[in-house]
Amino acid sequence: MSLPESLNSIEHSSDRRQYRVGIVVPTMGTRPEFLVQALNSIRLAGSALVHVVAPPSANLASVLDPLLYDALIDDPAAGLAAAIDAGLRSFPSTVRYINWLGDDDLLTEGSLDVAVQLLEQDPSVVLTYGACEYIDSTGKVLWLNKSGSYARYLMRFGPQLIPQPGSLFKRNAYERIGGLDYRYKWAFDLDLLIRLSRVGRLHFEPRAMAKFRWHMGSLSVGGRADSVNEASAIRVASLPRLLRLIAPIWEYLIRILIMRAGERLTLRIKGSQQNPILRSPIDGSS
Repeated sequence: MSLPESLNSIEHSSDRRQYRVGIVVPTMGTRPEFLVQALNSIRLAGSALVHVVAPPSANLASVLDPLLYDALIDDPAAGLAAAIDAGLRSFPSTVRYINWLGDDDLLTEGSLDVAVQLLEQDPSVVLTYGACEYIDSTGKVLWLNKSGSYARYLMRFGPQLIPQPGSLFKRNAYERIGGLDYRYKWAFDLDLLIRLSRVGRLHFEPRAMAKFRWHMGSLSVGGRADSVNEASAIRVASLPRLLRLIAPIWEYLIRILIMRAGERLTLRIKGSQQNPILRSPIDGSS
């Protein structure tokens, strides 16, 4: 999980170097409208350094308002987990709290400030998370994932209901566990959450902290089956040896349940969507 020896970083505002929060936005630069919305939402969420990780060919410096981000980091071209990790490790030492946001997702106003307060109140907490609104490509709310404290236990045996967007974790805990595992393409957030839970507490805040955009262009939505299967493999690998032997019994049912829930949500997007906030289907990854 080592980084490239050199990272091409373009700094825009050196007076922001003392910020304690760092947010990475990985992007291919193919969804500029969504990307601008994501960056704007981070600025409204609180005080944070924003590092955008993209391939040099995206040429984002020519199309993005420099006030929306603080540095452009070259994508190491080793997968999404590697791109995010490169961004997270590129922050100055003053940054203590970190996370990433998909280029089509959003943070809610003031959510970063709330998360920082929660992390600083209790030294045993290594990550905070809250509820998450699922929205369609137009921004219309489809349903609300209220999640809850139970989600940090359920993720080891069932669906992963902790929303990665809107969470915030301590940088020293991230570095202690070795960061993201590049082997995983889809469910590396689940692997990260499980490993973080071994070094500290995960705290739930009962308010909407982010908005996850559900559309077929999204990596986790478009590759649903692969994501569900990879999450299943991560759950089983984290279990004690004896439980791993019988885990296939319930994992088969869990995978079916998660896939059907995702299919129902996709149908709701294609349907009339008359109800602004729908009942929460069970999801397998954030």
